[in-house]
Amino acid sequence: MERLLVRWVCNVVALFVAAWILAGISYGDQWWTLFIAAAVFTLVNAWVKPVLAVLSIPFILVTLGLFYFLINVFMLYLTDWIVPQFEIKTFWWAVLAAIIVSIVNGLLNMVMPDDERRR
Repeated sequence: MERLLVRWVCNVVALFVAAWILAGISYGDQWWTLFIAAAVFTLVNAWVKPVLAVLSIPFILVTLGLFYFLINVFMLYLTDWIVPQFEIKTFWWAVLAAIIVSIVNGLLNMVMPDDERRR
């Protein structure tokens, strides 16, 4: 449970940075929308993404990992669909947002302590 909370905080920051940098990503004027979108994004990444990744292993192998990146884009679109105030304008904005979210989460994961890695 603690790990999901850490991932949620990282996703709040990552989605905020993506919305701040990109004009095509918005969460409206309410902070709670960002928190809800990050919670949905965290849960979707925790449960839906692994299933899709396993089912699409052949596509991931053939495209040398590019299809896995498209799964990340799809996770953002799924979050957009579930949270009405969280908006992604076009596919290309979603691609850029997926890149930014991946970079920010990667940087935060390097900084944040992870007890499972130390074990």
